Amino acid sequence: MDIKLVNIGFGNIVAANRIISIISPESAPIKRIIQEARDKGMLVDATYGRRTRAVVVVDSGHIILSAVQPETVANRLVAQTADSEEEE
Repeated sequence: MDIKLVNIGFGNIVAANRIISIISPESAPIKRIIQEARDKGMLVDATYGRRTRAVVVVDSGHIILSAVQPETVANRLVAQTADSEEEE
C-alpha cells in the first residue's frame, strides 16, 4: 500500500488517503465540531498561532486545523495525485 502525504502548511503533513474532507471554519456547525474535538482530545492544531483557515477531517475522527486555505490544501492534494498517476 502506497502512503501519500499532503502538506497542510508550515511543514505539517497529513496522510492523503485518510482525509475525509477539507472545510472552511466559518460556520457555526464547524465551530461546534472543533469545540467537541477539543473537549475529547481529538483536535490537532497545526496553525502555529495563526488564524484557522481550513479544517481537515480524517477517518480516525481527528480534526486538524490548518492556517492554509482549503483550496490550497485541495490543490496540493490534486497535484500530488496527478503526479503519482504520471509516474505509473
